[in-house]
Amino acid sequence: MLNLFSDTYTVPAKKADAHLRERGSRFLAYAFPCADELKAQHALQDLKKQFPDATHHCYAMVLGADGACQKSSDDGEPAYSAGKPILRAILASGLTNVLVVVVRYFGGTQLGIPGLIQAYGSAAGMALEAAGRVENRIEKSCFFTATHGKENDIYRLLQTLQARITETTYEADGIRIQAMLGLKEWQLLKTRDADYYFPVRFSME
Repeated sequence: MLNLFSDTYTVPAKKADAHLRERGSRFLAYAFPCADELKAQHALQDLKKQFPDATHHCYAMVLGADGACQKSSDDGEPAYSAGKPILRAILASGLTNVLVVVVRYFGGTQLGIPGLIQAYGSAAGMALEAAGRVENRIEKSCFFTATHGKENDIYRLLQTLQARITETTYEADGIRIQAMLGLKEWQLLKTRDADYYFPVRFSME
């Protein structure tokens, strides 16, 4: 399961696939890194075009740094026999921002609901394992300003906070920097009084 209290989240390192054969049926599993539902839907539609003659295109997705968005589909298989096992495989992997589609070609032998659950879950787990893992930091946006001549104070603070600078603007009365902070650093900064970092000012815009 995802750790809702962590300041990092884990995503697939790459697109991957895995194939499983069970009593004549073929299960082709594909794992996709997807930052949002629109990209996930595009990937699903592309697979349906690639395998238009498949019996089923079952899938599950988990999106968001906290994994709050979770969806699944049995695509005509018995209820809870395909989409949910795929979703459980994703949750067991600890990954988010991921779509897993398992394409099935029916082989003529009924697998029964336990057999379907096992096949879909196993195929999904194999694809997720092949996709690898990358850890990302949860980031929040923050703005820092200082008068001219105090630029080094901003940069020292940003270095201490391990901030990632995204934009620097020089204005008439000084410098303004937009930066992305890790969740822990952002929460620490949020609890401080502005005078604590004088002469650097910050805002949580």
